[in-house]
Amino acid sequence: MKRAVVLAGGLGMRLRPYTAVLPKPLMPVGDRPVLDIVIRQLRHHEFERVTIATGYLAELIEAFFRDGGDYGVPVDYHREQTPLGTAGAIASVEGLDAAPFLVMNGDVLTDLDYTALMHQHLETQAAATIATITRDIQVSLGVLHFQDPHQPDRLTSYVEKPNFEFEASMGVYAFSPRALAYMTPNERLDFPDLIRRLLDAGEVVRAYRSECYWLDIGRHDDYEQALEEFERMRHRLIPEEYPDERRTHDDRRADAQRRDDGDRRTPDERREGEERRQLPGPGAVDGQPPGLPTADRPLLRRLEP
Repeated sequence: MKRAVVLAGGLGMRLRPYTAVLPKPLMPVGDRPVLDIVIRQLRHHEFERVTIATGYLAELIEAFFRDGGDYGVPVDYHREQTPLGTAGAIASVEGLDAAPFLVMNGDVLTDLDYTALMHQHLETQAAATIATITRDIQVSLGVLHFQDPHQPDRLTSYVEKPNFEFEASMGVYAFSPRALAYMTPNERLDFPDLIRRLLDAGEVVRAYRSECYWLDIGRHDDYEQALEEFERMRHRLIPEEYPDERRTHDDRRADAQRRDDGDRRTPDERREGEERRQLPGPGAVDGQPPGLPTADRPLLRRLEP
């Protein structure tokens, strides 16, 4: 069985105050949460089971995705009772010892080819494969170098606003079952520590290099960029939604529910359903105080696939 574990239990401190009321994977990008995009992508790449590791505000994520029936892929949950670090939840997820599996952060916005990643991992038989991307970081200051060991205050070079190129983890990993031997259930563990354990034990860890689109929406700058670029990148991020890449903005507004072909409602019926789900206006609605959701107008609306 082709399995994926999506890590969605973090506090999202870098995105406060937004994440005070929403878990980071439910932060909206365009008209849907980022985790909605992730689940659709995993279905597209033919994963047969998705386990979401939850923690902070777990009940919201679990209520939104339920059993995955609306997405065409079974979804189940592993809820952390206490924070265990970025990799600590993996060891407690049942059934991962049968075949290689994917692990990824639930706040990654990317069009990475998960199928190619898993294929390379299987071919190389590595203990772990890390999806990587090259990032260019510019320092906005003049950088001074003092490399004379005999005169530590003697300037040897001056570089104005230098650029540094790094190969960074995308927060997407493929693991072989034997990697589980280096983890202990309920142990606090971060990914760098897990990878170091594998290397220290002589295990092979490889990179899957990609030039794909990738943003970490846990960073304010990346989140703002995601909001700006989503509509332009939409056909790449949700490949099954626009197979011919021709749908217009008006088409998307007329079909806000993004339903499959089985939805035979008229545009008027779809608009009526959409209006029922809007937030209440500034005044009281159906006897409720201003600003509060009503039964017909929930605060968090699910978009059916």
